[in-house]
Formats: sequence, C-alpha cells, structure tokens
Amino acid sequence: MSPLSPIPWRRWNRALHRDIGYLAAGMTVVYAISGLAINHVADWNPNYRLVRETREVGPLPKDPPEDEIARILLQRLRVTERPRVAFQPDEDTIEVIMKQGKYSADLPTGKVLFEALQPRPVLLAFNRLHINAPKQAWTWIADLYALGLLTLGLTGLFILRGPQGLGGRGAWLTATGCAIPALYWLWWAFLR
Repeated sequence: MSPLSPIPWRRWNRALHRDIGYLAAGMTVVYAISGLAINHVADWNPNYRLVRETREVGPLPKDPPEDEIARILLQRLRVTERPRVAFQPDEDTIEVIMKQGKYSADLPTGKVLFEALQPRPVLLAFNRLHINAPKQAWTWIADLYALGLLTLGLTGLFILRGPQGLGGRGAWLTATGCAIPALYWLWWAFLR
C-alpha cells in the first residue's frame, strides 16, 4: 500500500464488526434471555417459583394457644426450625411462617399445605445482572457492552454496498428500525 492509497476502511469496519460481535455474543444471550423473562413479569415470577407440598399429620387440637398448636404441628412434621410467627386466621386453621416458607394446617383433618418460593438459579442470576444489582465493576462492564452494541449497530450499516446496503434496501430497513420505537413512544406518551 503506497502512502497515497486510500485507507481500507470497509475492511477495518468488517473486522471491527466481526470481532465486537464475537465479544458481545455471550452477553447478548444473557441480556436477551433475562429481557424476555423480565418483560413478562406480570405473567410469572422470573426470579422465583412457588413450590407447594401437601402432607397429613392427623387432627390437631383447637384449644391450646397458637404457639402450642404450632409446636405440635412442627413436631409431627419433624421440623426443628423455630417459627417466626404462628397465627389462626380462623378457628379451624393455623398458619406457621418459617424462614423458608409457610405451613397452613387444617386442624380438624390435619391436612398441611407447605408453600415456599424457590429461586430459579440461572434466571435469577441473569436478571440480577440485567438490572445491574451488583453495581460496582458490573456497571463498567455493562456500559462497555452497551458501547459495543452501539458500535455493532453503526458498523453493521456499512457492511454491504449498493442496493442491499444503505444505498437501497438497507436504508429502508434502518429507517423502519428507527421508526418503530419512535412511533411506539409517541403512541404511548400521547395517544393511548
């Protein structure tokens, strides 16, 4: 290449686009999975799942104080942990709140329902990263990732030439991609 040769910017653009794409691939998977999960938080809990188990321990006495009924219940369940709270929402039921969950027992029948929230390990970790719960160094990593995505978007505009690139089809697709969030924002902010 002579000193007057043009800089091969398209070749550098492709290389930059390719290498940043490889670097961003793993983070994109994490953010995409957690984004899908978080977007539907009204339909389900993406961080925890509700576990329900039923057992029978035989009829329980109604007359003793709530703490004594709770002690008998936990003894029959072979639970050694101390309850946080025990109360009777009605005369035939006792609820015992534990650190890990809640026991609800029907006193006349001895049917017990245990309910607890259990973490979804992978999704919980992805979602915590997505909302930047760790803060500190993760903020810088997430910012670098965002800059990488911005670079991917900009370098991607110049990969193809001619009618498939920004001189034709690419211009329409880029305009559509920009219009979608703009039009949705206008609708959401002013017309709904």
